[in-house]
Parts: sequence; structure tokens; C-alpha cells
Amino acid sequence: MKERDGAKPLERSPGAAPVEFSRIRWDTYLGMALSNLVALFIIVTCAATLNAHGVRDIQTSAQAALALKPIAGPAVFVVFALGVVGTGLLAVPVLAGSATFAVGEGMRWHVGLARKFQRAKAFYGVIVAAIVVGAALNFTPIDPIKALFWTAVINGVVAVPVMAMMMLLSSKTSAMGEFTLPPILKVVGWIATAVMAIAVIGMCATVGQGG
Repeated sequence: MKERDGAKPLERSPGAAPVEFSRIRWDTYLGMALSNLVALFIIVTCAATLNAHGVRDIQTSAQAALALKPIAGPAVFVVFALGVVGTGLLAVPVLAGSATFAVGEGMRWHVGLARKFQRAKAFYGVIVAAIVVGAALNFTPIDPIKALFWTAVINGVVAVPVMAMMMLLSSKTSAMGEFTLPPILKVVGWIATAVMAIAVIGMCATVGQGG
């Protein structure tokens, strides 16, 4: 539950847990379903267009946009640009916000978008800094396609220890109190962690192989 100014955190008012957990659960289910659906469409689109025509080494955004040419025709770059802008409007606040929450909670700052600026200056300052740094990257010689690729690789590798730590912490009463994971979620969580670890091992074992 988001802690508002003057509001008690969830650990001090456990009676609010069922309502808040239900909201968070449905938010997570819906968000994950939609994000994976979008990812599936991206994979299918690239497979049916770029990969089917032997295009497997994309170096520029223009090349990526050509995946939509069979569908969008002459308007392909307009459609692609709108997609990039829309993605940016969704991704930038989420990425900047999630990074800021991680930094703020690690530093034990007052965090939360429900807080007023006067009570969370450091929190809002990091959000602004993250957005500025992200925007500044557009003016560097860094290849955006390669940056996206290696960012995904790093995220995949780092996800394994992060998931393992989350599973361990969320199972400890000393850390979670009465909100520890139920048995079914422990099983599903560890299975997901194992699958992710196997995927990373497989990736590392096959680096440099294939075309």
C-alpha cells in the first residue's frame, strides 16, 4: 500500500492488507498479461517479416521499422515513430520511478509519489536526474539498438539473483511478519527462478554460436 502523508504503513495496519493485496494482485495480473501479449506480438511480427526475409542483424531504428512495412505500407515510419513515442511515454516514468524507489528505500528516504515535494525532495530529485540522464543518452554516440540488446541481456542475468533474494526474503517471518508467501506462491516463485537460471545458463553456453 502506498504510504500517504500521515497514513500508517501496511505493517501498522494489517487489517487493510486484504483489500490492498487484492488490488495489487489484479494490477499485477493485468499488467503482466498485457506486457507479455505485447511482447508476443513483437516476436511474431519480427519473425513473420524480418526473419522470414533473412534480416537478422538490425543496426538502426529504421531497419526495425521495416518490420511494419508489409502492414503499414508507406506510413511505416509514421506508425513506428508513434509506437516509439507511446512506448517512451509509458516506459520513461516507470523506469525512472522504479529506480528512484529502489534508491530511496535503500537510503531510507521518504518515498512515494503521494508525498509532497517538501517531504521527499531527494526522492523527486532522483526522478528528475534519471529522466535527464535518459534524455541525454540520445545525444551520445551510443548505438540505441545495441544498448537495448545488452540492457536486456544484463537484466536477464541480474534477474536470477534478484528473484532468489526476493523468494528468500518473502519467505522469512523476520522480514515479512504475517505477510509471508503462501506455499503455492513459493513453489511457483522458485520454479520461475529456476527457469530463469536455466535460460541464463543456456544463453551463456551458446554465446557466439549460430548466425
